[in-house]
Amino acid sequence: MEIFNRYYKRYDAWYDRNRLAYLSELEAIRKVLPKKGRGLEIGVGTGRFAASLGIKHGIEPSRNMARIAGQRDIKVRIGHGEKLPYRSNTFDYAAIIITICFVKDPRKVLKESARILKKKGKIILGIVDKDSFLGRFYRRKKSVFYKKAHFFGVEELTALLKTANFGRFSYYQTLFKLPDKIASIEKPQKGFGKGGFVVIAGERI
Repeated sequence: MEIFNRYYKRYDAWYDRNRLAYLSELEAIRKVLPKKGRGLEIGVGTGRFAASLGIKHGIEPSRNMARIAGQRDIKVRIGHGEKLPYRSNTFDYAAIIITICFVKDPRKVLKESARILKKKGKIILGIVDKDSFLGRFYRRKKSVFYKKAHFFGVEELTALLKTANFGRFSYYQTLFKLPDKIASIEKPQKGFGKGGFVVIAGERI
């Protein structure tokens, strides 16, 4: 968390510098995002995704990031995904975008996500696929943010989701080039295995 609290401006600037990659990620997420209902983003960061996707609630451990998210009209609480400060059966959907590779206990975060979701509530995860060209690139690069990340493969994360009582999965992928090489907004494709950024959607069962 200290890394994100210290380098929050650098983090936020990435989305301006790699705007077409960011917009491509949004398009993939929109393929599975519910069009209505109360949503929560776990690890909301500076609110880049929540604000663009119409997600009104967020939780974030970094106070500096949370402050910027608040300026983007997100109702942010300071806290961690392992212990969500919300009642059970509160939300229609929850989004965890990139965050899952930075949490201390991914299994607990997913179980907490299931707890705060209503029955048949939707979970949406966006990840840099460990097994993709982009996952391999980031692991070699060891940026200030990703050097301590635990990357997941899609099948590995799907197995974890099943242990947290999620099922009925769907997948979309995008970023078929390195972010700084993308020349236009990419159209998301179903499945995984080609794109560097993969969206996994599941339902609480």
